[in-house]
Amino acid sequence: MRKISRRDFIKSSIGLATTTPFLAFNLEKNLAEIEKELVEFPDLAVVTNGEPKDLTRGALELLGGMKRFVSKGDIVVVKPNIGWDRNPEQAANTNPEVVAEIVRLCLDAGAKKVKVFDRPCNTASRCYENSGIKKSASEAGAEVSYVVDYGFVKTKFPEGIKLKSWEIYKPALDCDLLINVPVAKHHSLTRLTLGMKNLMGIMGGDRGKIHWNIDENLADLSNFVRPKLTILDAVRILIRNGPQGGRLKDVKKIDTIVAGEKVASVDAYGATLFGLSPSDLGSVKLGEKLGLGEIDFKKLWIKKTSLS
Repeated sequence: MRKISRRDFIKSSIGLATTTPFLAFNLEKNLAEIEKELVEFPDLAVVTNGEPKDLTRGALELLGGMKRFVSKGDIVVVKPNIGWDRNPEQAANTNPEVVAEIVRLCLDAGAKKVKVFDRPCNTASRCYENSGIKKSASEAGAEVSYVVDYGFVKTKFPEGIKLKSWEIYKPALDCDLLINVPVAKHHSLTRLTLGMKNLMGIMGGDRGKIHWNIDENLADLSNFVRPKLTILDAVRILIRNGPQGGRLKDVKKIDTIVAGEKVASVDAYGATLFGLSPSDLGSVKLGEKLGLGEIDFKKLWIKKTSLS
């Protein structure tokens, strides 16, 4: 919760309360114009109880709308999880309706092009088809493509602590805006896979090596990439046997979307969906230290709404 609103801060800063009536009138008259440039938005938006597209749209509205992030003519990359040969009900990949709605919102906001891709662990064609993302995103107007080996470039991480450089997919570097769209699920090594781990989908090379010192490497990767927006799909969460899953009894439907500008803050909230504390996730704790988001909920403005 904020202890002081921007309006009160502005008033106190300019000494509005002690000015002459005439000056106070003019300052108050201009206050509305000042506030247009200082609109306050929540750190996190959490929307529950609705259809995937409505949850997604609702979360973006709480954050100020997609036009806050997308400018006219932008090239936008929407990076979901398309890692596994699984259908949407199995919750191993990002919900296709969530991805499609994000694509539509970007185009409505003026994006010139929206690209959707991921580097899967299973056969790419099967992952793209069975996840439902290829069809839904294409129909929404996205350019959906497979990741190709020649598209990776060796990239240095100037602030990397453990991870100093890696091959990164060039389209993810060249875009105007990267929107990170993970699915919330269990992971056998990191406990959960959320926004920070979802960024591994733009990495080339032998990603198995990233699992040595996984928390430090994810923090370094996320610190370099710094997605402008992370939208966590928790329509269905995989509570066991992740990251691939496969059994419907391991899936829990909670109809939730969590969105925010800071990936570590989104992941911190994501941990609570599994009954965990943000401090239970090593990458999230390290991410906070690198400025990737506050993870103490007492210091965050979290705006929640239910659609039913």
